[in-house]
Amino acid sequence: MVPNALQAGSAYIIPPLLGFIVLLGLALISLLRGGRKRTNVLFAGICLLGALLNADVALVSIVTDERLALRIDRTVHLLFVFSVPIYIGFVHSFLGIRGRRWLEISAWLFSIAFLTIVPTDLYFSGLHHYTFGRIARAGILFHLFSATAAFTVIYCLAILYHAMKVSADNHQRNRIKYIFGGLGFSALLLAFTMLPVSGVPLYPLGNFSFIPAVFLAFGVLKYDLLDIGALIRRGTVYFLLTGILTALYILVIFLFHTFFLTTGSGNSFALSLVLALMIVLLFTPLRERVQGLIDRLFFRGRYDYRELLRKISGRLATLLSFPQIRELLIGAIMEALQVERVILIIAEDDVFRLYDGKQMEGAGEAPSMEIALLVRILEMEKRPLSRAAVERRLAGEAERMALNRLFDNLGATLVIPLPAREGLAGLIALGQKKSGELFVDEDLELLMTMANQASTAIENARSYEAMEALNRDLERKVEKRTAALREALAERERTQQHLIRSESLAAIGQLVAGTAHELNNPISGAMSLVETSIETISGWEIQPGKRDEVLDDLRFSIGELRRSAAIIRSLLDLSRQTQTYVEAVDMNRAVDDALRVLHNQYKNLPAEIVKAYDDALPSVEGNFANLGQVLINIIRNALQALPGGKGRITLTTRRQSNDMVAVECRDTGIGIPTDFLKDIFKPFFTSKMIGWGTGLGLYLSHEIIRRHGGQIHVASEVGKGTVVTVELPCRRRDA
Repeated sequence: MVPNALQAGSAYIIPPLLGFIVLLGLALISLLRGGRKRTNVLFAGICLLGALLNADVALVSIVTDERLALRIDRTVHLLFVFSVPIYIGFVHSFLGIRGRRWLEISAWLFSIAFLTIVPTDLYFSGLHHYTFGRIARAGILFHLFSATAAFTVIYCLAILYHAMKVSADNHQRNRIKYIFGGLGFSALLLAFTMLPVSGVPLYPLGNFSFIPAVFLAFGVLKYDLLDIGALIRRGTVYFLLTGILTALYILVIFLFHTFFLTTGSGNSFALSLVLALMIVLLFTPLRERVQGLIDRLFFRGRYDYRELLRKISGRLATLLSFPQIRELLIGAIMEALQVERVILIIAEDDVFRLYDGKQMEGAGEAPSMEIALLVRILEMEKRPLSRAAVERRLAGEAERMALNRLFDNLGATLVIPLPAREGLAGLIALGQKKSGELFVDEDLELLMTMANQASTAIENARSYEAMEALNRDLERKVEKRTAALREALAERERTQQHLIRSESLAAIGQLVAGTAHELNNPISGAMSLVETSIETISGWEIQPGKRDEVLDDLRFSIGELRRSAAIIRSLLDLSRQTQTYVEAVDMNRAVDDALRVLHNQYKNLPAEIVKAYDDALPSVEGNFANLGQVLINIIRNALQALPGGKGRITLTTRRQSNDMVAVECRDTGIGIPTDFLKDIFKPFFTSKMIGWGTGLGLYLSHEIIRRHGGQIHVASEVGKGTVVTVELPCRRRDA
């Protein structure tokens, strides 16, 4: 009879042992990963009570001392009577119901009152002995507790069902569905357990509570029902898997020992070897198959997501335009997750701007206060925020209402932060999946990775756009400065022309007095002779020889008048202000005209003027007046450099090459110091005494020659003299 009893008890404890492992694992996950949130603590309490109840069922069947078994039963139920307020509190907390504290307090008072009843025969009066094992015998008040527990379950299922029906959020509806299914199935099994406790010889179906527990574990781990963590690692799932398999192998060894070794049948060594081979051959394949099933259930699509991330990462790295990044990100999310809507909320110039995935364009500005609240919460938590989590995470009623209103306006179920170096670059708001499924941990992992990569790409695009804007701004500034420079150069050109004209007029003004004297003498002589001739002719009586004398006087007068006309013509030529540079200029004549203008300055000086002209000198294209001004400046400087006006000035013209003409002015003056040579063409630089020069002569000469496409060179040696050479092209080239 003992082996039969052991055999029956061993089979009886298998289901409650599995339930104990699964429920204990759920309780530990909820406490360790969920923190001290009320919903998680209450859920852990429910699971822990269920685990203790399963352990109690197993122990009652294993312990041989019936008094000890009954004491264990009553001790466990001292805790189990609190399942009523814990169930009610969990459902209220899960659904966010806050107005029924009276019901929770009443349930707690009811359970506390039963603490004095459970240790008596009024609750458990003894034990039933069935073929499948032992189980407690119900007392009179146990049925009262059972009825209260049934009412509690019906009440909880009713409000869960109502919340599931009225919820428009797939995430919330699916979360409620798993809780409703787990609690409802557990209640049904526990209801059948009341039968053997009441004396009906029916195997207690409550021992199979591990089945709804597995259902709940699936929902918690895959869909994060209690907000335990955004990313559930496979280690948590495999921990439960290992516990279940371990329990199964222990059971196999126990049964093997019970049926074979304790009966003494067969060879013990051979049977042990067979058992070892079974474990070796079955354990690894079974574990791999179960892990494969876990991967398909919990991590489906992981490898597709990796390939998608690889493609998106490659494309994001090449994009430098925010509209392109926006289009790629929204399109990839909608294609991968098949959501109803994707909205990007991007911070732009202290304003949050919405970009709707359906329109692929700006949908306007988001409510700044509500978005600011959402951004603040996401910055603190640094994880996605679902619509269902708003009720659990936020304590303030005003904040919950504001965020619920924002979720309604956006049509969003989940919000993913876009992290930046400081704060958030924006948000990704996602609507529900078209399939009605929930967002699982792989979805969140994909979204967070894409958000990080998109944030980097957006930041790079903004930096590039900022650089482009800076370049455009610099280009505009360069164009503006270039236009200003052109205007300045044009003004400089006008100023130079004005200076040239002024200098020319000043030089002519200086020569007016001498020129007037030069003109006055021949004109006066001519006038006197003409008057005399007129008087002579007036009283003329034909006398021999007088006619020839009159003719000679008149011829002389004509010559003097012609000389005066030549002087006047030279002045007129040198004073012309035309700016044409294409007239033919005879440089020999230009030098002569310059000397003729300057004649009054050197006629009384002991200076020797030597002319060495090339009679075959070709003409150059240029402005006669401007080139004459250059020659006047150069010859005048040479005259002023002669000490006491004594010395020699040699003026040479020659053909430099096929298309170049050179005019050289060599003097035997005092020379120019070497340190001054580098500055002689600068405006207002002069080495002369105050009143003898303005410092503009050589500067203007240099500019005139440059405009003619030529060059001017100065070579000097102190005490020996200076050589100024002007080179001009026969055909004018652009300067």
